[in-house]
Amino acid sequence: MDRRKFIRRGVLASAGMAIGANVFLGTSSCKGANDRITLALIGCGGRGLGCIVNCCKINENIVIKTVCDVNKTKLGKAASEIEKTLGYTSKQVEDMKEIFDDKDIDAVWIATPEHWHMLATVLACQAGKDVYVEKNPSINIMEGRKMVEAANKYKRIVQVGFQNRSAPYALSARQYIANGKLGKIVAVKCYNMLGGGKWEEKPETPVPAWLDWDKWLGPAPMRGFSPSIVDENGRGDWLSYWAYSGGGLADDASHVMDLARFVIGDPGHPKSVYGWGGNHIFGGTRETPEYQSIVYDFATFTLSCDNACATDYMTKTPGDIRMDPTKFPNWRNNSTRTEIYGTEGLMYLGRHGGGWQVLGPNNEIVAQEGGIHPDKEHQINFIESLRSRKQPNGNAEECHRSAVLVHLGNTAYRVGNKQLLFDPATEKFTNSEEANVIAKGYYRKGYEMPENV
Repeated sequence: MDRRKFIRRGVLASAGMAIGANVFLGTSSCKGANDRITLALIGCGGRGLGCIVNCCKINENIVIKTVCDVNKTKLGKAASEIEKTLGYTSKQVEDMKEIFDDKDIDAVWIATPEHWHMLATVLACQAGKDVYVEKNPSINIMEGRKMVEAANKYKRIVQVGFQNRSAPYALSARQYIANGKLGKIVAVKCYNMLGGGKWEEKPETPVPAWLDWDKWLGPAPMRGFSPSIVDENGRGDWLSYWAYSGGGLADDASHVMDLARFVIGDPGHPKSVYGWGGNHIFGGTRETPEYQSIVYDFATFTLSCDNACATDYMTKTPGDIRMDPTKFPNWRNNSTRTEIYGTEGLMYLGRHGGGWQVLGPNNEIVAQEGGIHPDKEHQINFIESLRSRKQPNGNAEECHRSAVLVHLGNTAYRVGNKQLLFDPATEKFTNSEEANVIAKGYYRKGYEMPENV
């Protein structure tokens, strides 16, 4: 057995024991190992296109029938890349409803901006499609709950792009902690300390011919087009706006906090959050803050997250370390690390590769395991879940709970840097109606969040 197959089987076996991956989702669309699975891509940016093409390369009998985007330039490039790389032509559409109406399509890969994730996922589930949806899966608390409800009601596989849940080193870190070797958890500290600069919105211009602006906005309020929001060839700066995202906290920091939750055993919701932030560094006009510092109360320990776009001297784990299980980052200036403090030691944990190390007295390394970027394992797990109908590693419920951490931190900031009390059972705030309004969001007519999925 080669190393990749050994790792893959180990991930799946461990996940089955650790997170209930053996829950069976019976459905008439279940396919055997020799049956072809037909995918469609919704959102043809670099991340979505790269992932779905790689998924086809590393799994057998997978084909991309249709690609969809409201950006005509990206749509055409996606079709060209699929033809060049995979050797066949995919249909191009600008309306995702055509994908949902196509009975040949088994599953959709959703890589749109965040404000479209919920509605696209719910519509896909209602149409009988399985779903891979990129992080952050939602832009408010209610959206995430609706996605879970849809997955459960229609017995759909929904894999969220929190890839660290498929990393063998994340599973071994989880087991190390579960075995009590770190002692009792005292505190968990998550970091997303990235670089940046002053941000100002560019003036509005006429909508360019390559974009369907109305469909791009979708559920978000109508407004004039700005080149700051959408870029013809790149990602654009929609992460700077609450209407389309949760900012940097929903971007890289969501991966860090999800991985932290996973390795400490996936605790439920915290009972309160205190969040502070603002644009006090550069003083730009972005809506999402330049810096945030958040503390979550889990009753027996705290989890914190510092999220910045102002610390250029911090660095993500370098690519050579991410793909080499024998190397570890320089934790001190690693921008996306997690620190887990137990009574018996301190665990440093890397995001998307980098592995983990446990320090005891005098900085002695008492345990460690290297690890590489788990995109491949997560994509393999998705396809195997489609065939077996077993819950994927990044299942909707647990990933919703991780996304709620993002929403809690952002909401505490948006209501004035306050402490908010949270009822885990109802997923509502008990001391702020303003916060509960934010938790439900706003939806433009024709793109409403369904009350009953």
